[in-house]
This record gives sequence, structure tokens and C-alpha cells, in this order.
Amino acid sequence: MTRTVLCFGDSNTNGADPVSGGRFSWSVRWPGVLQELLGPAWRVIEEGLGGRTTVFDEPFNEGKNGRTYLVPCLASHAPIDLVVIMLGTNDLKEVYRTTPSMIASGMTSLVRICRQSEAGPNASAPAVLVIAPAPVGPISELAALWGFGEGERKSREVALMYRLLAEREGVQFLDGGSVASVDPAEGIHLAAEAHTSLARAVAARIGEWFQTEETATGGG
Repeated sequence: MTRTVLCFGDSNTNGADPVSGGRFSWSVRWPGVLQELLGPAWRVIEEGLGGRTTVFDEPFNEGKNGRTYLVPCLASHAPIDLVVIMLGTNDLKEVYRTTPSMIASGMTSLVRICRQSEAGPNASAPAVLVIAPAPVGPISELAALWGFGEGERKSREVALMYRLLAEREGVQFLDGGSVASVDPAEGIHLAAEAHTSLARAVAARIGEWFQTEETATGGG
């Protein structure tokens, strides 16, 4: 039986290269590395979009609201065993005037959409893994142009908020900043080696989680 994992995120799931300004190849991006690590027993679906937020509409570009897109995305890819959500970095932009708790409320909304959906196997709800994005680094001139301003301070508080919401909502949590970091010169996007580190952490969590589940149900 092949399982499906949906990786729902922003430019750091899409694979933005902080050095070239382009996009890493599939073999470098963390969903691609995850596919390699999990092997044929899993199908990894990459749903990363630059600028995507949890629930906020960007006034300068349409289509960035993660909540709006998540509903049809789940329906399109169902059945899904696991939804991995790594969002919140773009919520730090000054235009949204958010606090860390507001960003966590946005993530909570996405978690509940997943948990209340019938996008899992046999019309059940898929499992959910919430990843707190690696904190942004010192804001470079480029990051300031993108609107991040004072995002560095706020970003370091998001992981705690996400941990608490995951406990409350009964889903899995991974602190992305504990295993990966952004490129220090650019300040927003993961370097190639960080994609590998993140993928390894996600693969390890999936292995522990689903192996335990199969043991409990007598599956193989």
C-alpha cells in the first residue's frame, strides 16, 4: 500500500534558492529529499507557493491565502494520509500587522480544515504535522524590500505558539528551527543543506509515527 503525504507551504517548500534567486531542483528541495528518504512506500506531493500565508490576503498579489487554497487542494489530492504544513514566515510581513499568537491562530484554522475534512483514507481525516518555520535571520536589504521589517523578533516566538496549538489540537509538531536555519546572508530562505536536514527530520518523524500506528493496528 502506498501512502500519500502532502507538503503544504510557501517558498521554502517551493525551494527558493537564497543565492541565485531561482529555484532548487526537485532533488534538493526538502519534499524531493523526503521522497528519496521515504522510498516507494510513500508518494510525496509538493504544494509550495512563494508568498503564501496561513490565512491572510496579500494586498499586492492574489492567491497567497493558504486557507482559501487548502480546501480544494485537499479534495484534489485525496486520499491523503498525512498533511505537513509549514507556513507562517510570510505572516511576519509588516503589511499583515500580526503577532505570534495571531499567526498561530492562522495555523490553527488550517489544522482544523484538515481535521474536519474527509480527505484521508476511507473519507477519514488525514493526520497532520505542523512545522514551525526556521526563524528568519537578520533582515537583509532584500528581505526588507519584501516587507519583513521587524520579523526576526516575532519569528522566534512562533515555534512556542505552534507547539501549544499542536498540543491543543491533537496533531504532531516539529520545530523547524531546531533542525534547519535560513541562509544568513539573505535571511529568509533555506540553503540547500537545510533542505536536507529538514527532510531527514520529517522522514524520521513519519517513520516513528506510522510504524507505531501500524504496530498498534496489526498492519504491515
